[in-house]
Amino acid sequence: MKKMINGVESLLEESLNGFAKAHDDIIQFNHQPHFVRRNEATKQGKVTLVSGGGSGHEPLHTGLVGKGMLDAACPGQIFTSPTPDQMMAAAESVENGGGVLFIVKNYAGDVMNFEIAAEMLECEHATVLVSDDVSLPKDHSTGRRGVAGTLIVEKIVGAAAEQGRSLMECKELGDRVNNATASMGVALTSCTVPAIGQPTFDIGDNEIEMGVGIHGERGREPMDLVSASDIVEHLATAIDEDLKPQKGQQVLLHVNGFGATPSMELYLIYELAAEHWAEKGVKVTRSLVGNYTTSLDMAGASITLTLLDDELTALWDEPVHAANLRWGC
Repeated sequence: MKKMINGVESLLEESLNGFAKAHDDIIQFNHQPHFVRRNEATKQGKVTLVSGGGSGHEPLHTGLVGKGMLDAACPGQIFTSPTPDQMMAAAESVENGGGVLFIVKNYAGDVMNFEIAAEMLECEHATVLVSDDVSLPKDHSTGRRGVAGTLIVEKIVGAAAEQGRSLMECKELGDRVNNATASMGVALTSCTVPAIGQPTFDIGDNEIEMGVGIHGERGREPMDLVSASDIVEHLATAIDEDLKPQKGQQVLLHVNGFGATPSMELYLIYELAAEHWAEKGVKVTRSLVGNYTTSLDMAGASITLTLLDDELTALWDEPVHAANLRWGC
């Protein structure tokens, strides 16, 4: 294993220190317990958005803290849920009279710890559970995982909170965006967790894993390596079967890299996916391409589609100023 680190134990702390120094105009880093919060004071009564999860998915979630998006994010150790005390401290540090909305990816540890934190909070609060991964069936025992669609939820709900919408309005909006969003990913390689020092699963030079999550877990099926067109067709078909976008439907298309896929390949995937939906009469009116919900050094990508209406489009277009997502400011 080759990593540019001083040690496994110090990796997260040193990385967060560097992140905070690089973006001290936007965020500040609280050391004990670990959380990142936005610098800018918010209006009294604004709903505050708090998310988090295991590290290794950067820039999710710390890179999405800022105006128009998250108010705070709680980073756990790599692929390990943050603790309830992190979540509670983060929520209490940003709560401003409008209540706290937790945005939680559907993983057992995240769900359990956010529930514990919520039970201890004295202020009004609610939770949006993100479950956009269509590689798992809807009736899966633990539900579908939250993956790259989490960013879509955070951006749109963040804009609504900035406008002054109530806690329940933001909660209902987040659930609506989640239900209108579907994602699926494919891996060409595994990832290497520094504490383990070896790939989390074996994959042959001529194999891919279809339907992977973002924690280095295997997908729903191994496949022979095929062309980019065939890979996109497989991913897009699974999304179509779930969302069933109709002709004339406006959509947001997000192609997300897992950390080790070059932009050249991600934009190729975007081109093929856009062609797929154009042939079906589905209108891609908004886009996002890049590494946003990663899995350390995994090579691969995911495709996310969100069904839009005029309200969701307008909220997506609202200004955002975070370390890793910004426009309109």
